[in-house]
Amino acid sequence: MSGTTAVLRRKIEGAQDLRSVVRSMKALAESSIGQYEKSVQALADYYRSVELGLGACLHGKAGAISFSAEKKRSGLIDAIVFGSDQGLVGQFNDVVADFAFKTLSELPGKIRVWAVGERVRARLVDSGLQVIGLFDLPSSVKGISPLVGEILVESEKQRERIEIPELYLFYNRPQSAAIYSPIVQRLLPLDQAWLRKLNEQLWPAGRYSEVLGEGTSTLRSFINEYLFISIFRACAESLASENASRLAAMQRADQNIADLLNDLNGTFHRMRKDSIDEELFEVIAAFDALKSPL
Repeated sequence: MSGTTAVLRRKIEGAQDLRSVVRSMKALAESSIGQYEKSVQALADYYRSVELGLGACLHGKAGAISFSAEKKRSGLIDAIVFGSDQGLVGQFNDVVADFAFKTLSELPGKIRVWAVGERVRARLVDSGLQVIGLFDLPSSVKGISPLVGEILVESEKQRERIEIPELYLFYNRPQSAAIYSPIVQRLLPLDQAWLRKLNEQLWPAGRYSEVLGEGTSTLRSFINEYLFISIFRACAESLASENASRLAAMQRADQNIADLLNDLNGTFHRMRKDSIDEELFEVIAAFDALKSPL
C-alpha cells in the first residue's frame, strides 16, 4: 500500500510541476499578445502617411508612371506564408497552410513558397507545395523589422529576374479572444482600383502636395514603404494569433491538469484512508487477541 501511495504522490508532484510550466507559458503568451497588438495599432498612422504619399506621387505627372501596371506577367507566383517555429498552438499552422494550398492551387502559374516558421514549412511541404526558403520567426516586436528586411531583400532579388512578379502574403489574422482566421493579401502587382482611389483622394488640407525630385524614384520609395508596412503588419498579426492560440491551448491544458490533480488527490486520500483503517483494524485485532484468555 505504501508503495502505491508513494507512486501517486510522485504523480501529483509531477502534475503540479507541469501546471507551473503551463501557467508560466500562459502569462508569457498574454504579455506577447499585447505587444504585437500595440505594434499593429502603431502602424495605422504611418500607413495613412504612406497612402497619402503614394496618392501625391500618382497625381498629375507622376500618375503616368506604370510601375505597378498589371501587364507583362511572368506566370510566376511567389507566396510568403507565416506560421510558427514552436508547437502547442493547436491547429494554427494547419489552418494557414491548408488555406494557402487551396488558394494557390487555384492560381495559374508556377508557384514558389517561402515559409516563416519551421512548423508551417513542414506542413506546406506535406501538402505538396514547393518551399524554396525558410525564415525564422522573431521572439519579440524588435525582431520583426530585421525579418521584414530579409524578406524584402529576397523579394528584390526575384524582381531583378522578372519584371512583375506576383507576391502574396498568407497569415492568420486575430479576430477576438483566441479566434483567428486565415487571410491572403496580394502585394504585387499593386491593385489598380486601390491606386486609382489613392490618385483621386485629396490631402487633408484639401490640396495635393508637391512631389520634389524625380517622380519614379519617389514612387518606388513609397512602394517600398508600403511593402514594409504590409509585411510587418502580417508578421505582427500572425504572432498575435499564434500567442492567442497558444494561450487557449494552455488554458485547456491547465484545466485538464486541474481535473487530473483532483482525481489523483481524491484517489490518494481514499488510499490513505483505507491504509489508516487497515492499520486500525490490525491494532484492534491485536488488542482483542491480547485480551482473550489463552
